[in-house]
Parts: sequence; structure tokens; C-alpha cells
Amino acid sequence: MNVDEVVVYTRPGCPFCTSLRAGLRRRGLQFREVDIWQDPEAAATVRSIADGNETVPTVVVGDWQAVNPSAGEVLAAVGEHAAHLLPEREPGPVEGALNALGLRKD
Repeated sequence: MNVDEVVVYTRPGCPFCTSLRAGLRRRGLQFREVDIWQDPEAAATVRSIADGNETVPTVVVGDWQAVNPSAGEVLAAVGEHAAHLLPEREPGPVEGALNALGLRKD
């Protein structure tokens, strides 16, 4: 299976989602974020993964799915299922902090 993206299902105001996003950005991993409150299909996907609940963050990497994983768990799954999506190198502290804030250092 060719995996072309990491999908992170979230909802507004979720502190666990904020933490996961920051951890993934700090490590330079690109992902697509989907708000389950804005996308009924996304909410249905999350329910199918989370035993009927809309628990977020829920992450999908190809066939791998996890409810409320750590950034480390997501990166390990990407390494196993879609290594080509891993950043070429681990960002340094300043770059990692900027990534966590959704900014870039040019």
C-alpha cells in the first residue's frame, strides 16, 4: 500500500490535539488535519476507529490507526508504514519551536 499522507483528526478546543500537533510540527512531520466537527465523514471515520466515540486526536497512517497517540508513536508508525514521509532530518531547537507554532524559518 502506498501511503501518501498522515491524517490527524481533531476538533476545536481539544488540548490533546494541540499537544500532538505541536509535537509533530516540532519534529518536522507534515500532516493533514481534519476537523471532525466540520466534516461528517471524518467524524464517522473516527467513530469507526474509536469504538463508536468521537475521540480525538485520532491518527491514520495507511493501515495504522491510533486514538490519542503520542508524537513518538505517530513518528514510529510513519517510519514503519510510510518512511518516505519522515522529515529528512530532525529540526534543531529554534526550527522545532517555530514548526510547533506553525511558522517557518526562511
